[in-house]
Amino acid sequence: MSTGQVVDTEAAREFMAQALEKAERAVLGDIASELALKSSRFRALLAPTALPGLDRAALRGLLRAVFATRRQADRMLDEIGVDKLRGAIGLLLHGEESLPERFQAFVDGLAGYWANVRPARPAGAKGALDLPENVLCDLASELLHFTLPDERWLWTRWMWDPRAGTGAVPLVVEDLYDLHGRSAGETYMKIGVAVAFVRATGEAAGFARFGPGPFGVDVFLACVYAVYMYTTLRLRMTQEFNKVVPQLPELTRRLLGVWRLEL
Repeated sequence: MSTGQVVDTEAAREFMAQALEKAERAVLGDIASELALKSSRFRALLAPTALPGLDRAALRGLLRAVFATRRQADRMLDEIGVDKLRGAIGLLLHGEESLPERFQAFVDGLAGYWANVRPARPAGAKGALDLPENVLCDLASELLHFTLPDERWLWTRWMWDPRAGTGAVPLVVEDLYDLHGRSAGETYMKIGVAVAFVRATGEAAGFARFGPGPFGVDVFLACVYAVYMYTTLRLRMTQEFNKVVPQLPELTRRLLGVWRLEL
């Protein structure tokens, strides 16, 4: 889809209206401010002069600030190793290749280690098509976005899962917009175009405007996914189960890695 409307503005407004029934706009603005704090800490830790000196504790803090790797931080460090992970991050953030090439290299370079972190599944088992690269894509995008938030963007599984065809982004862009790439690096670039359109439209229309800076679109998309989750759970789960699901502010903070930030 190269021309025409990219963002489904009416759907986006409806998701935001439902989110604001569950959380005040000021609270969502607080979350955007927390993302700015997370970004400042990422930038300090991952600056070219600071990165070579990062120890295990600092890397663990970074992994704990990413939703997809929070619970696996110690196991990932045990399997990958501090030097290997630090080197991969350095090439991702400060390498000389193009952005999609660096993104793909990060995912490919660590995927073999991640296979030892998750329990092995027999061939053909339910869920066996879930690729470990998904987690590494989440991590790569967070490292890029929070070190250069005005120039790089998030791509997490809750934003867009290519295999399931689900996520916050396809809920608010037109169906004809193709989010699929031939590689992780290409998909990251396609997501970037979609997120840029959502941000521009959302800031102009007000549904993604939560304080100054680039983090309003992150908060908006996390709210979209939270509303989608609540709707899905309400239809599929028991009322008792639904009661244990976090409220929207907490769920949004968890998705964005600022719930009990440890950096």
